[in-house]
Amino acid sequence: MAWHLGQSMVQRTSLSHLRYEANMLTDEITQQMSSRISALKHVSETVAGRDNSLWLQNELRRNNALLEWFEGIVIIDANGQVVADWPMVDDRQGLDTSQTEYFRMLKGTQSPYVSEPFVGRASQYPMVLVSVPRFDAQGSFAGVVGGVVSLRTSGLFSRLSRMQQSEGSYAVIFTASGKVLYHPDHEKIMSDAPAQSNNRWLSEALDGWQGSAVGSLLDGQIGMQAYGQVWPAGWIVGRYLTKEEAHLPLSDYIKKLWWVWAILAVLMLPLLWWLLGRLLRPLRYLESQIGEVGLGQRKYVALATNMQELNQVASTFNRVEGERQALLDSVQEREAFLNSILQATPQGMFVANFDGDITYMNPALLDLLGISSTVPMSQWIEQVHPDDREGAMDMWRHSLKTHSEFVRQLRFIRHDPSDQKTDKETLWLEVHARAVMVSQAEFSLGMVGMVKDITERRQQEALQRWEAEHDPLTGLLNRRGFERRLDEAFAEFQKTSTPSALMLFDLDHFKPINDEGGHALGDEMLRRIAQVVAWEVRRSDHVARQGGDEFGVLLPSCTLGQARKVAESLRQAVADISVTHEGKEYCVTLSIGVTAFDEEDHEMNDAVKRADAASYEAKAQGRNAAVVSVVDTSSVNALFD
Repeated sequence: MAWHLGQSMVQRTSLSHLRYEANMLTDEITQQMSSRISALKHVSETVAGRDNSLWLQNELRRNNALLEWFEGIVIIDANGQVVADWPMVDDRQGLDTSQTEYFRMLKGTQSPYVSEPFVGRASQYPMVLVSVPRFDAQGSFAGVVGGVVSLRTSGLFSRLSRMQQSEGSYAVIFTASGKVLYHPDHEKIMSDAPAQSNNRWLSEALDGWQGSAVGSLLDGQIGMQAYGQVWPAGWIVGRYLTKEEAHLPLSDYIKKLWWVWAILAVLMLPLLWWLLGRLLRPLRYLESQIGEVGLGQRKYVALATNMQELNQVASTFNRVEGERQALLDSVQEREAFLNSILQATPQGMFVANFDGDITYMNPALLDLLGISSTVPMSQWIEQVHPDDREGAMDMWRHSLKTHSEFVRQLRFIRHDPSDQKTDKETLWLEVHARAVMVSQAEFSLGMVGMVKDITERRQQEALQRWEAEHDPLTGLLNRRGFERRLDEAFAEFQKTSTPSALMLFDLDHFKPINDEGGHALGDEMLRRIAQVVAWEVRRSDHVARQGGDEFGVLLPSCTLGQARKVAESLRQAVADISVTHEGKEYCVTLSIGVTAFDEEDHEMNDAVKRADAASYEAKAQGRNAAVVSVVDTSSVNALFD
């Protein structure tokens, strides 16, 4: 038993220790790679917009301190040609790297990238190229700044080299593609990892998992392993410990004490057996008499023994049994009183045990839910709205486990499942339950809750929220609602680069309609235009009347090219709308400004100003037109200057 318990303890301790060491190694390598990437980003920002090879060469020489981290630094232009390097290496300038995996990756992702390992021509050491993209003044890809890092002399794996490693305890660094970067056996560096089918945990780690587990190691032995992810480099840190290595201290300890344990067991077991037999005989009598009291065959226990402790136990049991009988009588009276209160109260109430089962619902609650007391909980719980059911059940289980208050608003679909003809009614309910604590004993008996119908209040709140953000004339969003959705879309763009387009327009020739036909005719024209615009765009788009004859359309997940087509369809559709007053027909056209969120935008209003300026440009071009504006459009830039 000691051996098996010790194995379990050793395994838990070893796994915890391996996770700690893997995390420690991961953090150190991540910090070193992040520092190198930050240094290269600084160089990239310094040389941004510069193409002169001599100037770039001098700038690299000024950053000579970076050679503490890198074997060499290169600058590559947008076509993949090496234009500068330091220290200078023959035939490196002018070298074409356009077909290398790291250049294609940098050009495609425009994010820092660490190349697959390669062997240096001069040092014959394994190396990687850490590279960051360069950008020109317009933010377009302009090339690469890269630094060559030696995996043996750069200090990246210095902590690994200082660790005491053996055949049964070692650490390995892999690339995401399964290439070995570090191994205590230097012959395995730059080799491929073992087949992933032999080690499912390594396979999952190469896919991004990190943690610890027990299973087959790299050489097929069974042992413990932990993995960490060096995200900036796409590397995986693996820490391994064989079972034999982990159990070695325990095995030695068990062997040394084996004979001591055997002698103690032989001596102690017979003695303990005899002593326990004598001590437990009065206890058996006490046990049998307590069972008889529980069955009602006797009212109290009586022991004939000289053991003072057992006589005290018997006396205490008799006293507690008397108090229990008195309490039972009192509880029955209180239970009857409580049942009368619960039956008469108009408030819906329920009682639940800590297994989660509702054991009682008063008539007011049954009437509110439209169910019978005989309906099982598993059936009527399905009437809770599907969108609210899982969250409510999770919170209910948490309250049962922690004895904390349960407060939740949820929707309940009230209907009789046996009557399919009855219309379903959705109620908003507020449920408030708390644990019933026995103050003196400080333990809980269960949960008692109240249920309140808040349907009317929720409907009133929803109406108020809708009115606060919508135009009463057209039913479209008002300026406040439109700006909130603009802020949300711009925040999503900054977070995930999800494209969104914006259109602002007002109505051409709308004033004569109000002047000659009156505001009623103008309102009718606005309503018709609102209907047409809402029909032409997607259901996911947001259409707003910002005031007067000013409108706006936000198109989430929409490119500028798609927005241009939508703007043209809106222009044509609105041109076909007309209203008639005293035999005269009135029509309007749109002057539309179209733009999209851009990485140069510091706030949402930058895009709004662009779209507004493009709308004025459309009017200047003769109205009934759509003008597209981007950040580098000279006409729009001039407007903001």
